[in-house]
Amino acid sequence: MKRPYILEICAGSIESAYAALQGGASRIELCSALPEGGITPSYGAMIQAHRIAGLKVHILIRPRGGDFLYSKAETEQMTEDILMARHIGVEGVVIGALTAKGDIDVPAMEQMIAAAEGMDITFHRAFDLCRDPMDALETIIGLGCHRLLTSGQAPSAEAGTALLKQLVAKAGERLTIMPGGGINAGNIAGIAASTGAREFHTSASSVFQSRMEFHRNNVTMGKADTDEYARKETDPAKVSAILHALRQA
Repeated sequence: MKRPYILEICAGSIESAYAALQGGASRIELCSALPEGGITPSYGAMIQAHRIAGLKVHILIRPRGGDFLYSKAETEQMTEDILMARHIGVEGVVIGALTAKGDIDVPAMEQMIAAAEGMDITFHRAFDLCRDPMDALETIIGLGCHRLLTSGQAPSAEAGTALLKQLVAKAGERLTIMPGGGINAGNIAGIAASTGAREFHTSASSVFQSRMEFHRNNVTMGKADTDEYARKETDPAKVSAILHALRQA
């Protein structure tokens, strides 16, 4: 019998975590700085998310934006973050590291996996930048990861369905392949049918306007063209719509 479908929401804030649950999701990947592709959230965010009843929490462990080639100091930083997440009691961590040649950084992964003892382990989209996807898949399985988040080495999961299908078939019951990247209510059923995947990852976000009444529009905290009075957060209506489309698949 086929496993039920699971939708994981990439939640970039504690507000998005609550929105994911409101929309019907049962699991989140908690992170921060989504415009950077996501980095490790704060201790406070981890604690607050862990307290949300009915929501499984996986923590993204990534010290910065950019590539996935990490120094010894960065690997130690990620290891400490994993130990903190494990101490809090969250269910899983989302990790990944590559060598300069584009292969899986086995020593770094072994160090982080040892720190995550007893936790659910997802290898993240560093996989989409690796040199040889099938070789990397076998390495990830050999390391003992439970799940692989990937767009199929394409700009979106919809564009990467050919490789995703191959990965699902090759992994079999050894590892869960979780497509992610541009998934929405309009394409999730097709991606599910094309790939055979049973778990999916999306932010399901919308732009929300600030509740600030006073605006100072000539000052920005980041890039010059940033709108400080609008932000992307998970939209419970989008979560619900994606889940409905998935259940109809």
